[in-house]
Amino acid sequence: MTTHSARPPKGTAFDAWRNWRDHEGAEGIVAAGILAANARNVQPWRFAVDADDEGGGRLRLYADLSRRQGALDPFDRELYVGLGCALENMVLAARARGFAPHVELLPDDGDPAHAATVRLEPGEATASELYDAIPYRHTNRGPFRPQALPEPVLQEIAGLGRADLPAPALLWFSEEKDRTRVAEHLTAATEAIIADEDQSLAGHRWFRKSDRDIERSPDGMTVDTQGMPPLLSALGKRLPSPSRRTADRFWLRQTREVHLPTAAAFGMVTVPDATSLRDRIQGGRLLQRIHLFATARGLAVGHLNMMTVRADRERQTGQPPRFDSVLAELVGDPDRQTLVTFRIGHPAQPAAAAPRRSVAAVLR
Repeated sequence: MTTHSARPPKGTAFDAWRNWRDHEGAEGIVAAGILAANARNVQPWRFAVDADDEGGGRLRLYADLSRRQGALDPFDRELYVGLGCALENMVLAARARGFAPHVELLPDDGDPAHAATVRLEPGEATASELYDAIPYRHTNRGPFRPQALPEPVLQEIAGLGRADLPAPALLWFSEEKDRTRVAEHLTAATEAIIADEDQSLAGHRWFRKSDRDIERSPDGMTVDTQGMPPLLSALGKRLPSPSRRTADRFWLRQTREVHLPTAAAFGMVTVPDATSLRDRIQGGRLLQRIHLFATARGLAVGHLNMMTVRADRERQTGQPPRFDSVLAELVGDPDRQTLVTFRIGHPAQPAAAAPRRSVAAVLR
């Protein structure tokens, strides 16, 4: 396997990346789940384990509604996508550890926070390159190398969910004219987010500056995960914490100068109904597969959800649906809606691990 990730930093906030294979039974599956991709590293999950005498049992995945992002995710779109990412890791880990997992989405009509139940039955241990990629997968916010992705690779990625995930599909924007069009809209959406006081405040809440902050709250965004060269990251950790407005300007500059122009392609996960919790969870499973496939092949993925963030905010506040219209035009199919958008390419530098809560901290 080709990997492009840095060694996790020292400290208990990063133990989850190093020790995830040490947990046994169902807790080992949870340990894989907490390493999943999720927006701004809010880690929106809780788990419950019901073991049985046969070595199987049930795992229940819940939304942790205390970790909502407010104005940045007013309708919990990204929260449930993150739960789908965790569910995909759990299924891969269950198979690798000798279980046959059976997934039931939203099993409790009276509790939408109960996202899924995974029944575990004894089975053959089935490892995979996606499972092996779990500890190396990190969202990459650094530059990508100027190297195109071959069409067969894009098509292989587009087919990752066709066999078992009926709702989500993948739409590529890989030609230069299409990348330019998407980049213009993503830039405009970023500008709109930082101009929105509530959205700016909601994002800044999740920034962790010092090692002490990270150990106290092992979540959110850190200096190391911003995709800067190592020397700049080291300097950034020694300087005073940036103001919210300074951080917003940095994000906009990185978006314009690094994230958008170096992307080999932009991908868009579409679903029949982006407001459906079921579609969101299935779309999250596909997104996680894309992350893991990319990691296994030496590629990198970075999230670019600014257009959907603004579309949801416009709906929340009753503003004209500027970005809803943009997304509909980009998708070009009245029966499909954008769930998430990302960039993919060959990383110019390793991505850093984000802090993670422990298994014990996320068990109900």
